[in-house]
Amino acid sequence: MMEKTIKEIKKKLTIDVMKRALKYADSYKEFKKNRKIIVNDKMQKYTYILSENPNQNFRTDFKPYFTPKQMIELGIFEGKYLNDCILEFPKDWFFKPILNGKLSPEYPNPSVNYFKIKSRLSLQEWKNRKWIPCHEKDKDIRGWFQWYCRYWIGRRIPEVDNIQIGRWKKFKRHYVQVEKNAKNQICSRQRQRQALLQWSWNCFV
Repeated sequence: MMEKTIKEIKKKLTIDVMKRALKYADSYKEFKKNRKIIVNDKMQKYTYILSENPNQNFRTDFKPYFTPKQMIELGIFEGKYLNDCILEFPKDWFFKPILNGKLSPEYPNPSVNYFKIKSRLSLQEWKNRKWIPCHEKDKDIRGWFQWYCRYWIGRRIPEVDNIQIGRWKKFKRHYVQVEKNAKNQICSRQRQRQALLQWSWNCFV
């Protein structure tokens, strides 16, 4: 049945398919150091080992504001980013977003974003600009957030981590702009605030 569900995920992903897939996904407590993670989604077949326990031993200069679970629950990337990766990550990340309509596996839907506004470029545009992959060891073909999810659950690839943490740091300029020009004005600069959320910076400043 699990193989059938994987085929469904790859062929035509819907909320109902995601609900069925959750039966085979692992809970947070099952993600531990030295565990092998097998990726088999629409875009990638890939295997990696967790070097750390989830949410442990982050680099001291990397302090993201939101966890991946919080980001998905709030509403990011028009509800259409890691839906077919549901078997790779803790199923706990997906229960609430499915219940609250924060995922849109069939088409991008800006209304499910926290700020109800589109705030991203397409994956094809990222590829055109040569933003991904960043390094020969980089297997995060969907970009920064995929890297962050894998880093959060415990994967470590120093060469790749250096690049992606550097990109996260550079995004601070948007936080500074919002803090300077629209502090405590949550209805102001909503596109920029949505982008901050999607890069795990405080969008509620």
